[in-house]
Amino acid sequence: QVQLVESGGGLVQAGGSLRVSCAASARTFSMSVMAWFRQAPGKEREFVAGISNWGRNRNYADSVKGRFTISRDNAKNSVYLQMNSLKPEDTAVYYCAAGATFSTTSHWYNYWGQGTQVTVSS
Repeated sequence: QVQLVESGGGLVQAGGSLRVSCAASARTFSMSVMAWFRQAPGKEREFVAGISNWGRNRNYADSVKGRFTISRDNAKNSVYLQMNSLKPEDTAVYYCAAGATFSTTSHWYNYWGQGTQVTVSS
């Protein structure tokens, strides 16, 4: 069983930056692919960024490329999402997810955090 706890969300003005973090409970964290998804009100959950178990491979949604950076620290069982040049359309609940397959599709991820709210004001 893997427990994921997100932190670092909040309110920021457009153009600003924010970093969200996700702490995992499992000793097998380094074996897991990690990803960030987000869900805005009235919309489906969407992939934001993913990182392979040792960080060699990363991928991003087109909407965040060049603005967001995913990283991980296996020694701390943590994954991070640095968000720069934030836009109002980035407003959503951001979820951390863990799985075994490097994928942009949510059903490949077995474990999910409770989410952290990110609000970008215009």
